[in-house]
Amino acid sequence: MQQRYGMRAHDWASLLAMAGGAAVVVALLRGRLVWALLWGAVTLAAGMAARTWSRRNPGPMPYALRWTLYLIPHAPSQLKKLLEPVKGEHMLEIGPGVGHHALAVAGALAPGGVLDVLDVQQEMLDAVLRRAHAAGISNISARQGTAHELPYPDGAFDGAYLSAVLGEIPDQAQALRELRRVLRPNGRLVVTEGILDPDYVPFAALRELAARAGFVFERKLGPGFAYMARFRAAEPLSSRG
Repeated sequence: MQQRYGMRAHDWASLLAMAGGAAVVVALLRGRLVWALLWGAVTLAAGMAARTWSRRNPGPMPYALRWTLYLIPHAPSQLKKLLEPVKGEHMLEIGPGVGHHALAVAGALAPGGVLDVLDVQQEMLDAVLRRAHAAGISNISARQGTAHELPYPDGAFDGAYLSAVLGEIPDQAQALRELRRVLRPNGRLVVTEGILDPDYVPFAALRELAARAGFVFERKLGPGFAYMARFRAAEPLSSRG
């Protein structure tokens, strides 16, 4: 039976923070400074509450909130610049949302390459496949599963990426170990994070987790509060000369 993910406390707090931010803009445009300050305080408090509750109870964005993904700026061109997908390669995206990055990466892998997308919510995967079909993209393979136990064999992928997803995973260390397992030696991993996301993972924390999982940091795009970081899967110790 498919598990459904409903709204949690941090989801409601995030919505309140979004509404508060919009109210601040409206108040400023109308010259209502006091109201802008009041709504600013509400936005800040809601944002802090969302971050606290999210860290205590991490989990996926409910399908009901997928519309918010269309309000967030995305940079698939920057992701491709860092990930460097090549035609014919096999890549993995965990938590594709509604497919903002999946469509761009899948297009870069064709012909001959495949992008696997994995999500705990089948509804999200269905949304990605609908968009891919409408765009004429046929090299996306969708599979329901968890990042803690990836349903793929060892060394299956040339590269993988997560966009504002790692913080939603309850055991981030295990997820990164699993990613190392399914990546080929020297395979690329790109992680995107932004501080406005209540599930934001600071770069320093990510770098430490990645190193423990067997990744070597290569380079980063953007400042610490909104970054894309690329890592390389280190070769197993047994294969080093």
